[in-house]
Amino acid sequence: MNTPDRSRPSPLTIRPLQSADIPTITGWARQEGFAPGVGDVAIYRQTDRQGLWVGWLGDEPVGCIAGVRYNASYGFIGLFLVVPAQRGRGYGVQLWKQALDHLADVPCVGLEAAPDRIDDYAGWGFAPASPTTRWQRLHAGEKPAPLTAAPEPPWCLLEGGAIPATAVQRFDAEREPSPRPHFLRQWLRHPAGTVLALVDRAGACHGFGRVRPCLLADGDGWRLGPLVADSPAAARALLEGLLQRHPGTVLIDAPGANAAAAPLLASLGFSPASRTLRMYRGVPPAVSLADVYGLACLELG
Repeated sequence: MNTPDRSRPSPLTIRPLQSADIPTITGWARQEGFAPGVGDVAIYRQTDRQGLWVGWLGDEPVGCIAGVRYNASYGFIGLFLVVPAQRGRGYGVQLWKQALDHLADVPCVGLEAAPDRIDDYAGWGFAPASPTTRWQRLHAGEKPAPLTAAPEPPWCLLEGGAIPATAVQRFDAEREPSPRPHFLRQWLRHPAGTVLALVDRAGACHGFGRVRPCLLADGDGWRLGPLVADSPAAARALLEGLLQRHPGTVLIDAPGANAAAAPLLASLGFSPASRTLRMYRGVPPAVSLADVYGLACLELG
């Protein structure tokens, strides 16, 4: 009688993510401490329906990865994990190659690397760009005290349906590698959370932000992002408005390329919780992150 070779991994089948898979993937991300935002995965699936996959052993899902193609010139790899019981068997490498193959013709691919994975990604041709810090605050809903007695800025804070979508899209396109109207429309119109925008008297946008519920490993909280503004004062006004509406534990992922983000967040009572490293394979995007105070979603770019 032949004894099965238990040292040989079972074959992995990689399939495109389906709507029915999203609760499972979101649960994994929560257990890993990713603090996934409610609705995030579904929005990214709308952006690139071929860019999210689940690895299966028979009828059991064991891992996932995203290789989202935002446009012809930029893609992002994230949401990459294998369940603990199946790690060390090569399944992660198979998922990784699936994402790389999907983005093989994209000139620039980005990712966020945990400190212990930086050397691994460097071996695949990814180069360091800038650190990203996750900031956290337990917020009670009070309005932060103003830093100075500065006069009221010449803009107003708009919410929900009052926000001029065209002005926000124009503002965002100037700070992204390429326009992303479909993604932005899905992200800003999602019913979970709150969206605010700063608009001047002429109807021009000076910043916008969104806060939405997220799933912490030990409870519920809030993820704040994107937060994009053309000055620290505008970013502060958006942060104050968003924080007042959603008390509790609030997380925001700020790129180190924006030197104004850390002092602003520290002044509002946020503390650093963790750090990753933004890395790129190919020519990094020419657009600066100097006006980005909070990334939309750390796991999916």
